[in-house]
Amino acid sequence: MDSRAFLSLSLCFFLFLFPRPSHSAFPFRDWLRDKKTHGSLLRLKKGDSYAGFDPTRVTQLSWSPRAFIYRGFLSNEECDHLIDLAKDKLEKSMVADNESGKSIESEVRTSSGMFLKKAQDEVVADVEARIAAWTFLPEENGESIQILHYENGQKYEPHFDFFHDKANQELGGHRVATVLMYLSDVERGGETVFPNAEEKMSQPKDDNWSDCAKNGYAVKPMKGDALLFFSLHPDATTDSDSLHGSCPVIEGEKWSATKWIHVRSFDKPIKSTASGECVDEDANCPKWAQAGECEKNPLYMVGTEGANGYCRKSCKVCSS
Repeated sequence: MDSRAFLSLSLCFFLFLFPRPSHSAFPFRDWLRDKKTHGSLLRLKKGDSYAGFDPTRVTQLSWSPRAFIYRGFLSNEECDHLIDLAKDKLEKSMVADNESGKSIESEVRTSSGMFLKKAQDEVVADVEARIAAWTFLPEENGESIQILHYENGQKYEPHFDFFHDKANQELGGHRVATVLMYLSDVERGGETVFPNAEEKMSQPKDDNWSDCAKNGYAVKPMKGDALLFFSLHPDATTDSDSLHGSCPVIEGEKWSATKWIHVRSFDKPIKSTASGECVDEDANCPKWAQAGECEKNPLYMVGTEGANGYCRKSCKVCSS
């Protein structure tokens, strides 16, 4: 497939993910206008410079869940730099409690890790911009990059990246996508495994794969590669096939970097309408309602019994 065809496919994929471009957290037309192509390289404008990614290095792994691998997303120098930023600041990894949403210790996750600051330095800022260019998701929707270290026997049992509690959805909503960057090779084990993936039975595996990896569709950690997968369906419902885990390291050690990306801005909390106030939470709501989006996309526009939508006033489901 030549680069122009692949770029067209990438744009179609973006439209498939966001059936309503105007509902994203940034002006789509202006954002797209700030793109340039150089051969097979697609570049996203960031300030006075352009952050680029090469779509010819991306391979689709699965449609259930939607998962893609980018070979050589990071250079060796970038991988080593991210490890150097983290290695003296590691703490035991935590998980989110399904009821309270609070971070707690758990034996299902035995790695250590730490969070970088957004745009902490030029390298981190460039990686974050490259992620936005590849995923077509704005930087402000992402959490800070988390660096993780797995020693012999350490793992993360299969889990979902979307939330089960409401507390963690107040800022940015659900995690829609995850970019997992491998910062080191692993001698044996440490694979990322998707136990519910539809393709798990069709993936051939020999003795070079761990027993854990044989329980689903698996990805071997290779230094510099990045794995992108989506936790939500295009209609914003949660995808149970996105269940994933990090297999125990059997030989060597594993370093990785995770970027979780939300459906809304993670930097700018939106006004809550939990009090019952009848308002729109986006200036485009009247236009979207006039275009029939209240009926086409009620989950976003109107909401559900447990969570208000963002255009309730324009959809006339409340009174001010």
